[in-house]
Amino acid sequence: MTQELAGRHALVTGGGRGIGAAIAQALSAAGARVTLLGRTTAQLDETAIGMAGSTVTVTADVTDPKQIERAFAEARNAAGEVSILVNNAGRPASRPLAKSDEDFWRQILEVNLTGTYHCTRAAIPAMLAANWGRIVNVSSTAGLRGYAYCTAYCAAKHGVIGMTRALALEVAKTGITVNAVCPGYTDTGVVRDAIRNISEKTARSEADARETLVSFNPQQRLVKPEEVANAVLWLCRPGSESVTGQSIAIAGGEVT
Repeated sequence: MTQELAGRHALVTGGGRGIGAAIAQALSAAGARVTLLGRTTAQLDETAIGMAGSTVTVTADVTDPKQIERAFAEARNAAGEVSILVNNAGRPASRPLAKSDEDFWRQILEVNLTGTYHCTRAAIPAMLAANWGRIVNVSSTAGLRGYAYCTAYCAAKHGVIGMTRALALEVAKTGITVNAVCPGYTDTGVVRDAIRNISEKTARSEADARETLVSFNPQQRLVKPEEVANAVLWLCRPGSESVTGQSIAIAGGEVT
């Protein structure tokens, strides 16, 4: 791969595993200096070891604005101003609305929506000053449609898409693009945990539980993390300047 992102500093939240790690690896391979942000230091360090270039790791909880302010300062001191931000950190959760108390509702929105706000607000002043930036929010097909028993998660991910569209218009003349990618069920540890949970709660085999999730995808498979990473990379590469305010489904045709 050519070094099309050489000189750019990309910060990926939730970068220690799964989709976030795949995105970080793709951006690093394209020449970007990469900062991995997450809550688990050991996990971040393990992922950083396998990266192509020098990688910075910062530990922070995206729901805490003071931690985010400190983490962005550390990233800036180590690798320069953040010019590419990938808001990937999130928490999928399912619960019937009648059993979704206020604490649960608040937790899901804080991680999946407010965390995106905190990180974007920390990154955008430098992008505006440079008249260049790429913000990619990892939403979900849950931001484009509804899923039963996922009211809080769907509300949060719909909010991410609303934020994406509004901010894209706000900064349209500045050289900054803002987009969202919306993966369907993806072959990550989070989905494998969900499969086990479905199996335990329904007394079905894990194979049957997996088929339940696969059935949402017309291609009848789980999405690969690298497929999501490729879409994010394209949105950050030269030549995608006119693509902004978009919500791109990576889901085998589940939503159009």
